[in-house]
Amino acid sequence: MDFLMSGLAACGACLFTNPLEVVKTRMQLQGELQAPGTYRRHYRNVFHAFITIGKVDGLAALQKGLAPALLYQFLMNGIRLGTYGLAEAGGCLHTAEGTLSPVRSAAAGALAGVMGAYLGSPIYMVKTHLQAQAATEIAVGHQYNHQGMFQALIKIGQKYGLVGLWRGALGGLPRVIVGSATQLCTFSSTKDLVTQREIFPPQSWKVALVAAMVSGIAVVLAMTPFDVVSTRLYNQPTDAQGKGLMYRGLLDALLQTARIEGIWGMYKGIGASYFRLGPHTILSLFFWDQLRTLYYNRGPKSSEAACSVSASLLGTKDVGIVKGQTGHQLF
Repeated sequence: MDFLMSGLAACGACLFTNPLEVVKTRMQLQGELQAPGTYRRHYRNVFHAFITIGKVDGLAALQKGLAPALLYQFLMNGIRLGTYGLAEAGGCLHTAEGTLSPVRSAAAGALAGVMGAYLGSPIYMVKTHLQAQAATEIAVGHQYNHQGMFQALIKIGQKYGLVGLWRGALGGLPRVIVGSATQLCTFSSTKDLVTQREIFPPQSWKVALVAAMVSGIAVVLAMTPFDVVSTRLYNQPTDAQGKGLMYRGLLDALLQTARIEGIWGMYKGIGASYFRLGPHTILSLFFWDQLRTLYYNRGPKSSEAACSVSASLLGTKDVGIVKGQTGHQLF
């Protein structure tokens, strides 16, 4: 049930944050392998991108790729958060003194993230294709013109086989390794630190909010270069054999982007990434805790068990942090 609830929680968050994923994808593809100042900027910033997409493509375009985005979130986060949660609940991530180990936390987050990302790679690739599709006047990157998720998967599978469906998977793994390890490690560690310093009352939602904000900053700084390259590897045009025409692999993409676009080219879409990750982290863990509470809340003993497990998953021994009469706590 941990895997199911984790996946559903991530899907709930995705419904609200997918428009930012669309904006991020297009900003990352804008000016691909072109020197700054040599191309037309259709999207000047996050807010301008929202307005431009809504005006030219229509408001519905802000939810492009929603179906594969939901499926990917369910698969990837169900495995990632579920596995991490089980490891933490089992005490695998704590030292002999009972404190959370950053090294173990990072390792568990990375391993769980790799498992989920690799299995969901074909879905993520199609999501990228669909989110990049736009009207000619604001199009960026290669345009695949898929009709939908299933049509795209069938088309790619029939033309290139399993190799084509998992194209770019290895290039996308560093993005998830860095992102998962950073997010899960910094969130738990920051929450422990804020709680120990008694900056806010133990049951305050501000503890989780601060942890999510710090985690979001750390994640976008560490992950964005890999995220930009991953998006481009998935979206690049291919030859008859399904090989990319622009990049030979992850390292080649990193080097080309840095050489032609400069360091800021590696951080395209970072604003959209942060605005997405903050709410997505909060909403995911909020829905996660609510689902766990509903599932375990079958009586006083079961409710107490749910709080104990949730407390462990959040890297604290204080059941009071996640226990509340109203059920409105973030975690």
